[in-house]
Amino acid sequence: MSFREAKQWRTLVVLALLLVAVVGSRPDRAMGQEQAEITRKVKTKVAPVYPDIARRMSITGIVKLVVVVTPSGSVKSTKVLGGHPLLINAAEDAVKKWKFESGPEETSGVVEFTFKSEN
Repeated sequence: MSFREAKQWRTLVVLALLLVAVVGSRPDRAMGQEQAEITRKVKTKVAPVYPDIARRMSITGIVKLVVVVTPSGSVKSTKVLGGHPLLINAAEDAVKKWKFESGPEETSGVVEFTFKSEN
């Protein structure tokens, strides 16, 4: 590989990393407004599995999700408000297994997961 090719490759990698950082840290607003913490009581919680790659890279942080809960108490959908891209899937997978108390109508609110290094 020539010096020029190596320089181009390095530039592409840096741009890709910057794109991941910008997309992962951009807080989207769900439904065009700021969401409050969810008020329905959680009957069953499932903790997220810390991704191995995130653990090896010592990536920590908070993932914020807007969660839509059906009247029966199951999670209908999620929308990412913020968090590191390597942690988002683990948070979404976990919250989709949560069960909330039943309610008269569909509700939504913000759920936060904190990922900490255990080292």
